[in-house]
Amino acid sequence: MTDVELRDPAFTERYRAIAARDSRFDGQFYTAVRTTGIYCRPSCPARTPKAENVRFYLTSAAAHEAGFRACKRCLPEAAPGTPAWDLRRDLTGRAMRLVADGVVDREGVSGLAQRLGYSERQLHRLLVGELGAGPLALARAQRAQTARTLLVGTSLRLADVAFAAGFGSIRQFNDTVAEVFGATPSELRARARRGGRSGAGEIGRSHRDRSVNGPVTAQATDLGDGRLGGAGSEPMRISLTLPVREPFDARGVLEFLAVRAVDGVESADLGAGVLRYARTVVLPHGPGAFEVRVPRPGSGRVDLDLELADLADAPVAVARVRRLLDLDADPVAVDTSLAADPVLAPSVAAVPGIRVPGTLDPAELLVRAIVGQQISVAAARTHLTRLAHGVGTPYVSAFEGLTRLFPTPRQIAGPPGPGSGGGPGAEDGSAYLRLPARTLATVLGAARDLADGTLMLSVGDDPDELRRRLVARPGIGPWTAGYVALRVLGDPDVLMDGDVALLSGARNLGLVSTEASRPHQFKELALRGAVWAPWRSYAAMHLWRSA
Repeated sequence: MTDVELRDPAFTERYRAIAARDSRFDGQFYTAVRTTGIYCRPSCPARTPKAENVRFYLTSAAAHEAGFRACKRCLPEAAPGTPAWDLRRDLTGRAMRLVADGVVDREGVSGLAQRLGYSERQLHRLLVGELGAGPLALARAQRAQTARTLLVGTSLRLADVAFAAGFGSIRQFNDTVAEVFGATPSELRARARRGGRSGAGEIGRSHRDRSVNGPVTAQATDLGDGRLGGAGSEPMRISLTLPVREPFDARGVLEFLAVRAVDGVESADLGAGVLRYARTVVLPHGPGAFEVRVPRPGSGRVDLDLELADLADAPVAVARVRRLLDLDADPVAVDTSLAADPVLAPSVAAVPGIRVPGTLDPAELLVRAIVGQQISVAAARTHLTRLAHGVGTPYVSAFEGLTRLFPTPRQIAGPPGPGSGGGPGAEDGSAYLRLPARTLATVLGAARDLADGTLMLSVGDDPDELRRRLVARPGIGPWTAGYVALRVLGDPDVLMDGDVALLSGARNLGLVSTEASRPHQFKELALRGAVWAPWRSYAAMHLWRSA
């Protein structure tokens, strides 16, 4: 460590965090120690190393590439992810969101580069310069993290773990685990069981695989006579524990999803006991479903049961559930910033750790947003339920209340052909959406373009470019574009233009003048909201809650 680096304010801040063993920074950077050859999470209980022996990395992949291995004591791979990739609007943030969604494993580096609009060489150079690791190393680190989670949190056979984590061979799996964690896969599993650690949250207790009605192993579980999307294949079942930064407003994020839940596609139970939310989902290798449960407030964990057509979808499903529930947020940073506004502070104190719900499927979210334009949440839910039952694919699940998949864009648009939906006699979603003609045309047009690839949405989109493309379409305005950016990209700094519910919440909290005209109130809210940057999306959740 040079004198220049020691004087760097970022180094000083991070070193102060590791000296305090501050768990808030776990997953946001990694501490590598030159004298031991290991890297740790900031809260590692080991003795704080001397500053001159420390290197800080933004990703575990960069630490791997520099020749360090994971600490066996603090298990840095088990920390929650970082919110930095949602905060960053640059190439690095977009790339990291796509890597987490498994794009490199499915499409290779060439596919990632094509999505981002760069050559493979340019992309590699830029990511190494920013993060210290290229796309392949970043994807490899994610596979290692997934493998470790499955090894210590499930009873899957080692070969199944290797396959589910995305490794191309058993040898590659063994070599990577040994290199990153300094142990064989069997040793890693045995050590975790002796220590009573869970698969992902490292919460100090063992975690058993569960079926709906009792304990099972996490190997190919027979769920009875159920079929998967009509395919007749037997789904695989695994159970995991996801780490989350506290405070975590679990009830708030699940209530947001529950009131918008499409019957048959989603199911929720928010009673006095365990909070529960389940839904069906289409993954890269086939349809599936999941159920999340939050056993008690402040536990620092979310229990996740997965029902998969293919084990290879496990890491993608986990990543998408984490985005759906905003589990990688930094609630302390958000709450501290928003509480600085004295008018917003009481709401922050009443609901600490508020989250911004994401989405599992960008195309589905766009359809939902268009259907929900200028109607109530309850009315939109009624339309979408009719649509799902009309053209969605039946699905039989072991999870209570799940009977259908949300319709694909092709199912909504109908078979290709002349007209708004399809050929003569072709069934599309128009019969089930009793919407104004303009809104219906917008839904069918978006679905048709999503189906044929004319319109593409992904977590790797540039926020400004995404808004520009959406607003350029007939029937889509700034509100819809902002809502899609907020939930698809996890953009933390969106305050939707013209949102009546936001304005109502702002009036309730005393943030705008109740005597002024509505246009003036919207301007007043926009000016007031400037001080909430870069967390205006979280402020919006407080306003919606107040409304």
